[in-house]
Amino acid sequence: MPHFDDHRWMRRAVDLAHRCPPATGAYSVGAVIVGADGEEIASGFSREVDDAVHAEESALAKIAPDDPRLATATIYSTLEPCSQRRSRPRTCTQLILAAKIPRVVIAWREPSLFVADCQGCELLAAAGLTVVELPELAEQARAVNAHLSI
Repeated sequence: MPHFDDHRWMRRAVDLAHRCPPATGAYSVGAVIVGADGEEIASGFSREVDDAVHAEESALAKIAPDDPRLATATIYSTLEPCSQRRSRPRTCTQLILAAKIPRVVIAWREPSLFVADCQGCELLAAAGLTVVELPELAEQARAVNAHLSI
């Protein structure tokens, strides 16, 4: 894998999270998918296209599922990908696994506000993906969610 500018791309994801319409029952999250060449492939944010869409889901919907760049891409998400979900048939963890993206970078682990024990990072790592956490950027991801009682 080439060297990634993880902080740069996570800051881009945080910027996208700021575009989310605040919702009392959902996090504001940004996601960016970056190819091995260091170029952005797609991006998304929570509630970008409807009230239930998650950031990772929105970004992945903008790419053909068989796009060969996904096999060497990294997805940056300001929040740990969901491992439980009521609003859609598949979780973001399942969508990332189906897309065969090998590397996931997050800024913030999902607190227990809506889901008692999110297992997104554990499930991705158990499936063989590289999961990187940037706790030094967690406060920026949390700040976008000041509308919630976290």
